[in-house]
Amino acid sequence: MKGKASYLLLFALAFSSLGLAQRFHISDKKKFEKVRFDLVNNIMVVPVELNGSKLKFILDSGVSNPILFNLTMQDSVQINEVSSITLRGLGEGEPIDALKSTKNTFKIGNAVSFNQMLYVVLDKDLNFSTSLGMTIHGIIGYDVFKDFVVEANYSRQYLKLYPPENYSYKDSKKKSEILPLAIIGKKAYVDGAVTREDDTEIPVKLLVDTGSSDALWLFHDATKGLEVPEKHYEDFLGQGLNGSVFGKRTKLKGMRIGSFKFNEAKAAFPYKSSFQAIRDLGNRNGSVGGEVLKRFNIVFDYPNNKISLVKNSNFNTPFQYNLAGIDLQHNGVRYISESIVNSNNVVKVGEKKDGFGNVQILLQNRTRLSLVPEIIVSGIRAGSPAAEAGLKEGDVILAVNGKRIHDYKLQEILQMLNEREGKRVRVLIERYDRDILYSFVLKDLFEAKKP
Repeated sequence: MKGKASYLLLFALAFSSLGLAQRFHISDKKKFEKVRFDLVNNIMVVPVELNGSKLKFILDSGVSNPILFNLTMQDSVQINEVSSITLRGLGEGEPIDALKSTKNTFKIGNAVSFNQMLYVVLDKDLNFSTSLGMTIHGIIGYDVFKDFVVEANYSRQYLKLYPPENYSYKDSKKKSEILPLAIIGKKAYVDGAVTREDDTEIPVKLLVDTGSSDALWLFHDATKGLEVPEKHYEDFLGQGLNGSVFGKRTKLKGMRIGSFKFNEAKAAFPYKSSFQAIRDLGNRNGSVGGEVLKRFNIVFDYPNNKISLVKNSNFNTPFQYNLAGIDLQHNGVRYISESIVNSNNVVKVGEKKDGFGNVQILLQNRTRLSLVPEIIVSGIRAGSPAAEAGLKEGDVILAVNGKRIHDYKLQEILQMLNEREGKRVRVLIERYDRDILYSFVLKDLFEAKKP
């Protein structure tokens, strides 16, 4: 299934930049800065001010330097000290032309960096707003993590940014675990392990990647025992800086970070061709992404090379692939018409002495036009319940289980379509100006293959 609605944000750059000193600090001598974020498909989206313009950036620990993209005619953003540059990153395409800008002011709440370097990508096709259901202007990562101890409360959706000298680890009533965090080349790595079907546990070194919505990525390595399980399927994994990333999706018998264990964990094995522009992958074996990280409230302590994990309410959420087998994305806006009944005009006819008579209520029908987002099927997995029922790419989604979708966010619609295995789902779509109702039962891709 290839669709732009895969929510992986893969912008690891192939080089480290050299620039002037740039640091975030908190104004007004506050002990910490608290910032709320939106958790969209396992990804943290934070409000950022760039030279006074209010934007939305993904907090991505897998990216070295901030990247600004998805500028439209409506956006007005000042950038300073501009020069041309070529960027390389994940994907099977060619390097892209971009701009390098220095001496910019970034603000996240009251955390400010006055001399911030960033890259500006001018390719309009690099746009994740349609698949995430909200406007995304860019990504930022290492420059925030290196200057603060960052508390990420995934369950309550807020960050606390502490100057390292102001942070002290607290005794928690909940079980917490502090693990070593290796900072290499502006990226953070943690040790973990995966369990094969024969119960063999294989140690792995993982990039900590808050910008990936997936659970786990692994690099195929037969010498280490990292083989793709027999039950898998090929898929579009996401969009990188230099093009699409493809690979194989599967489930592992288990995985572990510290003493925290997960059964039936999702994993993907990307093809090596997607990493052709990355000069040095080091000795890492893959990456751990948002679908695992969101199960903890986390303290990212880059300055002291530590990470602290505490289970949260998401911890026991089952790992499941798209049960319906369809991806959705925004496709602009559309008009809908709704009938409005006006019953203000009442005329009495044939009134009787006892006060009761024939009463005629004149109803005046009017039509209201409303502008709403248009949600379309952007990708569909062969053999999935939705595909077998007859849905196709390009179908416009009108309603799910009788609920008109324009009242819901994109992520809420996806949840309706993937609520639980065995649930029957009714989807009303529009195709070639015809409304068609489809019905199918959600099923787990891997469970269905078991004998």
